[in-house]
Amino acid sequence: MSMGMLSLLAVVPIFSVFLFLVILRWPANKAMPLSLLITAVMSYGVWKVPLTDILAASVKGVVSALEVGVIVFGAILLLNMLKESGAVYTIRRGFMGITPDRRIQAIIIAWFFGSFLEGAAGWGSPATVIAPLLVAVGFPALASVMVALIIQSTPVSFGAVGTPILTGVGTGLNGSDLVDKHITTLGTTYERYLIDIGGQVAIIHSIAGIFIPLFLVAMLTKFFGEKKSFREGFAVWKFALFAGFSFTVPYMLVAVFLGPEFPSLIGGLVGLAIVIPAVKKGLFVPKESWDFEHKEKWSKEWSGTLQIKNEKPSRFISPLLAWVPYIIVAVLLVMTRVNFLPFSSWLKSWKVGVDHLFGSEIGFSTVPLNIPGVVFLLTSFIVFFLHKMEWKRAKKAIGESGKTVSAAMVALIFSVPMVQVFINTGGSLEGYISMPLTIAEGISGVFNENWPLISPAIGALGAFVAGSNTISNMMFALFQFGVADNIGATPSVIVALQAVGGAAGNMICVHNVVAASAAAGLAGKEGSLIRKLLLPMTFYVFITGVAGYMILYGMGFNIGTLLFGGIVAGLIITIILQTRKTRVYEKEERKSI
Repeated sequence: MSMGMLSLLAVVPIFSVFLFLVILRWPANKAMPLSLLITAVMSYGVWKVPLTDILAASVKGVVSALEVGVIVFGAILLLNMLKESGAVYTIRRGFMGITPDRRIQAIIIAWFFGSFLEGAAGWGSPATVIAPLLVAVGFPALASVMVALIIQSTPVSFGAVGTPILTGVGTGLNGSDLVDKHITTLGTTYERYLIDIGGQVAIIHSIAGIFIPLFLVAMLTKFFGEKKSFREGFAVWKFALFAGFSFTVPYMLVAVFLGPEFPSLIGGLVGLAIVIPAVKKGLFVPKESWDFEHKEKWSKEWSGTLQIKNEKPSRFISPLLAWVPYIIVAVLLVMTRVNFLPFSSWLKSWKVGVDHLFGSEIGFSTVPLNIPGVVFLLTSFIVFFLHKMEWKRAKKAIGESGKTVSAAMVALIFSVPMVQVFINTGGSLEGYISMPLTIAEGISGVFNENWPLISPAIGALGAFVAGSNTISNMMFALFQFGVADNIGATPSVIVALQAVGGAAGNMICVHNVVAASAAAGLAGKEGSLIRKLLLPMTFYVFITGVAGYMILYGMGFNIGTLLFGGIVAGLIITIILQTRKTRVYEKEERKSI
């Protein structure tokens, strides 16, 4: 069978997900079982993958889904414990004390705190923490999940102390004669080469990441504002760009000069240290605050089962005591993930796994104590004593959390196995390469020297189907390296574009959407979220592809500079037009008064 026909057939499982979730708008718990069935049929019927391999991949997926379930349950339990103790009331008042503007709150909580959590934990866990936290401070559940997933982009490549680079790219390239020959020619070491790739990843990310806070607030006001207007989001463009630079500059410097372990973590912390004092002083903050309509006017689909009432609790929790649980989470995540401390190796020694499931080459390995959800559970236990909670309130928090997670597990139990079946089709009896690589091979034959423009999209595809930037890099890093060698491009730049795209794909990967939705008490809206998130994800892979093209082929007159000039001009014109509309609207408002 020709590569072109195989590529079209390999797209069928991905298309089925988009058809059911995005086009037909089915809930994930209905769409993903059917998508799993279609993927299994394609794997067995076309790729001739043995049934034992399909079954083994499915079991591996179930184990991964249970790991995600632990993260979701832990994140929800922590928030419910804080709700029942009265800490959420204090946290909400604290954010209102910094600024009542929901646009600014979204940037501080999601962009900075979320990026810090991503740098410490990874696994998609930041969205499961940020989404319910936003609900707690007064955001609609649907808006909370959307905002939490938009930031699953720039910081992701350096999540879990650099795992997508060190493990993802490192494993993907390791052992290749082509890579070893190239590194020898450069006169460097493999470790130094990975650090250099990480630096390029950060530089490319920063070009797009500067605009993510602006995208975030514009989409917030467009989909959840009373006037359904991008204009109200663009009204804070100065602060949004300031927030973008406050994160990306330290993030990029750390990646280039220190390595891939801490860019997102330090970028988030430094950004918070810069931005919060600036907000308190009113720097770049608009005079008029923006808020959602009264809750009674919200669309029914905006709200989930997670309900946070803004009622004064019976017992006052101080601001410091209210935030201590999140500080504990951050400290424990860092302590258990940096290699120079003994905790990481100790936790990883508790491993459960099987090497050859059902006699296949597929196995699974899980490190239960190293799952971020365990940190959330431990912190929830600490909260019980720290906030001197009554047992009946803790019991209520546990019960509500269990109900919320159980609703999401049906979707997760089918979506993650579907991914594993899809990516484990390399054992084809027909000798075909795996479905993801088949799609990539088919696309590469079309773009040739223009490959840098599409390279991030391949990374995003990998993350969408695998739910992980790390796995996307494992799958495609060597392929991207080979394409770069074939077209005469610098391989490290193309591999960096792969890692950048793999991060952007996390915005729309199904199990991240399902997990974040569950954490916010939202179910059945996965398709609606993916439709919205396609906009920032497409922008991200497009602008980074253009940036990569210019890095490779220079700043002269070429397709890269033309496209980049068009993007910048479009953004400037949009900001100017939206700013003028805001001034006209404010003038009319004053006249009517």
